This record gives sequence, structure tokens and C-alpha cells, in this order.
Amino acid sequence: MARIEKVEFRMVDLVPKVRRTDAIQSFVSQETPIVTITDSDGAVGTGYSYTIGTGGSSVMRLLVDHLAPRLIGRDADMIEGIWHELEFATHATTIGAITSIALAAVDTALWDLRARKQGLPLWKLAGGAKDRCPLYTTEGGWLHIETQALVDDALDAKSKGFTGSKMKIGRPHGSEDFERLSAVRAAVGDGYEIMTDCNQGFTVDEAIRRADRLRELDLAWFEEPLPADDIDGHVRLSRSTATPIAIGESLYSIRHFREYMQKGACSIVQVDVGRIGGITPWLKVAHAAEAFDIPVCPHFLMELHVSLTCAVPNGKYVEYIPQLDDLTSSRMTIEDGHALAPSEPGIGIDWDWDALRAKSIPEFTTTVTQREE
Repeated sequence: MARIEKVEFRMVDLVPKVRRTDAIQSFVSQETPIVTITDSDGAVGTGYSYTIGTGGSSVMRLLVDHLAPRLIGRDADMIEGIWHELEFATHATTIGAITSIALAAVDTALWDLRARKQGLPLWKLAGGAKDRCPLYTTEGGWLHIETQALVDDALDAKSKGFTGSKMKIGRPHGSEDFERLSAVRAAVGDGYEIMTDCNQGFTVDEAIRRADRLRELDLAWFEEPLPADDIDGHVRLSRSTATPIAIGESLYSIRHFREYMQKGACSIVQVDVGRIGGITPWLKVAHAAEAFDIPVCPHFLMELHVSLTCAVPNGKYVEYIPQLDDLTSSRMTIEDGHALAPSEPGIGIDWDWDALRAKSIPEFTTTVTQREE
């Protein structure tokens, strides 16, 4: 039985490669906590999570001060037990983003370690439903982008085999959103999916109004139209439109997903490893969604989510937003608009350690090797 002997922590602050704006915010940086776990056999696993610019220092303090000491000496293969112990140890701050982001980095590192020791890629270890999944792109659909640029990007993505493009909506008047999306639909035709993302920017009445206005464009989904904790509002909206309602990137508990699915408040689940607390709870949500016949289309983190989307039978799409290129020597393989599941053992990310060391923030770089008394 191999026990955890060392846990290393670092954080890198990544600047997005393109300007990213939506209905409520600008995504100006990605704080990326990275956890590396070494066991007594010498096996190593690395995991990560992210913020969109705030809270990273709090995540790192939670990891180093409160979670790391509980990892030392534990059997690295008892992933489920470790996850629940760490969640209970932080129950006073659960459920919330800071705790979930911290748990996600640890849990992903443990899955990476297990997969490497067993010589399996994550997508097979976690289920092995398929070896590829369709891609849609978000990188050309930000809210500040002018209409012609939206059209050009969607046409370019279609020519490369992408199955769809996602557009941010939430302009001051619904007619602006309609004009922009109508131009894209006219250009790409009916066989190409258009996803929309509201980023929690609407009231229930406004969401119903805009969904009705956009109905003729045959949208793939209406994403995060309301504040994420307004379940009843999502129920009302879901009953008012034929457009699928997608939720999940701002939910932090498997029980929140359960409520949405039980009440018919969504028809697409976008569970995010970095927000739900890791691979362990991600798989629980995905399997629960399968029981409700709901597809899973995870938010962001394409380098990790390609493996998980391929692991489960109801994994439908991977969202194309490249963000780790400056930290990795591997790249997601794309073939005919599909993301191919990585074949190497582990979570499928080959870290560039020289780049990581160079870009790590010194004050958040530390190693824990023994249990605190």
C-alpha cells in the first residue's frame, strides 16, 4: 500500500489569449492552483483547478494550511475516502467556490496518480464509453465582438469541422442579440449548431422574452440564463421554451445538480471539474444525469474534460477554449471536428515543468512532507 509522502503546491496566473467578455464580467486572468502528489512508491500525480481572476490566494491557503496536512500518510488509492474526509474537514466553508476549487486540484492529482500507476488513460479508467467527442468553439463568440467577426469565426470553425459555435448574449436590448445571431445562422445554415450563453445575466421574465425572440433560430441551448441558485426560475423558464436550458458551471455540489434534474429545471448539464470539486463528484453528477436522460457538456477545461466526456455514455460535447498551451508540451488532438481522448496514462496533460517553474508565483510555491500535529 503506497502512502502519500509529499504534496507540492504552486500557482500560475495565466492571461487569456483573447479578450473574453460576457453579460456580467470580463475574464482577465486565470489563477491556476497546481497540486503535485508523490507516494511512497515514487509515483507522481498532478492536478489543477482555476479561478477567473479572484480568490486564488484563498484557495492556496486552504490547500496548504488545512488540506495538505490531512493528505500525508494516506493511502493514495483511497480517492473516495480522501475526498469525503477533506470535504468534512472543511464543512464550515462548504458548499462554495473556494472549497470546491481547492478540493478539485487535490482530487484530480489523485486520479492522475492512480491512472499513471495503472498505466491507463483517465477516460478508460473512469468508464471508457468512447474515444472521441464532438467539439464546439467559444473563442470567437465573446460579447464585445462585432457581428461580422462572429460570422467569420463561425464560418471558419465550420470549415474546420467543428460542430458548433457558442455566442455570448446579453446586449442591452434583445433585438441586438437577435440581429447578431440571425447573421450567424444565415451564414452557417441549419446544419451547424449555435449555442448561447447568458452568464446569469437575465431575470426570469427577460429570459423568457429573449428565448421566445430567438426561438426561430433553432439554438442548441440557452446557457445560464438566470442566477445559478434560482431553481424555481429555471423551472418556469424550462416550461416556457422549447430551447434546451443548460446549467452547471456555477454549481458546486452534487445535490444542487440533483435538485435541478429532479425539478425539470434543466435539459443539459455543464458540470465543471474545477467547480464541482474534482473528478470524483464530476462522475457522480454525470451518471446521475444519465439516469435522467440528460447529456453532459462540461464547461471550460477542455484539456481535462475531453477525457471525462469520453468516459461517460452521455458525454455530448467538449468546449474548445485553449488555455494551458503555455504550461504544457501536449496539445489536444483534433480530428474532423472531434476531440480525441488522450492515449497516454494519466489525465492526459503533459506539463512543461520548466515553464511551470518559471511562471509560478513564489509566495504560493511550497511543499508539505509531514503531518502537522
